[in-house]
Amino acid sequence: MSNEMVGIVMLAVFVVSIFLGFPIAFTLLALGFGFGYALKGDIIFDQVVIKAYEVTTNDVLVAVPLFLFMGYVVERANILDRLFHSIQIAARNVPGSLAVATLITCSLFATATGIVGAVVTLMGLLALPAMARAGYDAKLSSGVICAGGCLGILIPPSILLILYAAIAGISAVRLYAGALIPGFMLAGLYVVYVMVRVIINPKLAPKLPRSETDAVGIGRIAYELATSFVPLAALIMMVLGAIMFGWATPSEAAAVGALGAMALAAVYGALTFQRIREAVYLTARATAMVCWLFVGSATFSSVLGLYGGDTVVAGFFKSLEMTPWQFMLVSQVIIFLLGWPLEWTEILIIFVPIFLPLLKFYNIDPMLFGIMVALNIQTAFLSPPVAMACYYLKGVAPKSMSLNMIFAGAMPYLLLIMFAMVLLYVFPELATWLPSYLYDTK
Repeated sequence: MSNEMVGIVMLAVFVVSIFLGFPIAFTLLALGFGFGYALKGDIIFDQVVIKAYEVTTNDVLVAVPLFLFMGYVVERANILDRLFHSIQIAARNVPGSLAVATLITCSLFATATGIVGAVVTLMGLLALPAMARAGYDAKLSSGVICAGGCLGILIPPSILLILYAAIAGISAVRLYAGALIPGFMLAGLYVVYVMVRVIINPKLAPKLPRSETDAVGIGRIAYELATSFVPLAALIMMVLGAIMFGWATPSEAAAVGALGAMALAAVYGALTFQRIREAVYLTARATAMVCWLFVGSATFSSVLGLYGGDTVVAGFFKSLEMTPWQFMLVSQVIIFLLGWPLEWTEILIIFVPIFLPLLKFYNIDPMLFGIMVALNIQTAFLSPPVAMACYYLKGVAPKSMSLNMIFAGAMPYLLLIMFAMVLLYVFPELATWLPSYLYDTK
C-alpha cells in the first residue's frame, strides 16, 4: 500500500472514531503517534513536543483564556436582568418590543461572553417568561432567544475568529474588522424580520398595556440605560477599539477586558470569591480543551502530510474542476453537515485546515472564508436534529413548550443566516471594505 493510501486510511479511521464517540483530541494524538511512529520511528515524539510548544507560545491564542474569563465574569455579574429591562422599556413602542429587546440584549450579551449555552439559558430564564406573560407566540419567543444567543460566534470579540486567525495565519485585527459589518447585518436582519412579522400579524406579539408604557418617563429610561446598557457596551467598545485602532494586541486588549469585567462585577456588587473561582475553573477547562485539540490536530495534520494524504485530498478537489463559487458551496455544505455531530471547535481546528490550502487555488480571500465559516457554524446551533441552542432553551422552557415547537421557531433564522451568507458571497465588500479602509495604506 502506498503512503498516500495509508494517509487516506488514517483519515478514514479518524472519521469512524468520531462517530463511535471517542474523545477527539486524544484520538488525534493516538493516530498521530501510531501512524507517525510506523513511518518515522522515535522522531515523531520530538515533533509532538515541538507542536505542543508552538501552540502554547502562540501570541494570538493567549487571548483565548482571557476572553473566556471576561465572558464568564460578565455572565456571573448578574447584569443581564438589568440590561434586558432597560432595553425593554427603551423599545416599548417598537412592534414586537419584547422580542426586539431580547434580540438586542442577546446581541450585546453574546458579544460580551461568546458563550452560546450561557446566553440562551439565561435569556430563556429571563425573557421567555416575560414574553409568555405578554401573550407572545411561543415559536416567535423561542426563535429570537435561540438565534440571538448564537450571534457571539460572529460578532467580535469572537473566540472563533481568534482561533481561525491562528489557524489560517492571518491578522486577527483585520478579521475582527471584517466581521463587524456582517455581524451587525445579521442582527439587523433578525430585528427587521421580527418587526415585519409582527406588523403583518400583530397577534404574534401583542402591544404592552398602556399602563406599562405611558408611566415610563424619559428620565427613567436614560437612568436605566446609563446603569446597565452603557457600562457593558463601553467595555466591549473599549476592547474592540483597542484592537482595531492598533492601541493594543488582541491579547493585551483581552487582558484589559478581563480586568474591566471584574471592575464591572465589583460595581454591581457581584465580585465574590466563589464567582471568580467558578470563572477561573470554567476558563481553565475550556482553554485546556482548545489547547489539546490544537496539539492533536497539529500532530495529526503533520503526520497526514508526511504520508501525502493532504495532497490526495487537495488533488481530489482540484480534479473536480469546480468554479470558486462551487467550491465555496461544497465546502460550506460539508461544514454545515459536520455541525450536527461535532462541536464548532472541532470543526474549526480539525476540518477547516483541510480547505485552507485550496483557497489560493480558487482565489478566495481567507478572511472572507473565515467569516463565512463563522456564519455557517451558527446554523449548527439552530438546525435539527442536533440544534444545541434549541436544547439549551428546552432545558429551561416550560413543559408546555415542546422541542419541535422550538425547532420550528428557529427555522426562519436558519434561513436568514443562509441569506446572509449569499449576500456576503455576492457582495464580499461587506467583509473586506472596513479592513481595507482602516489598515491598507493609500
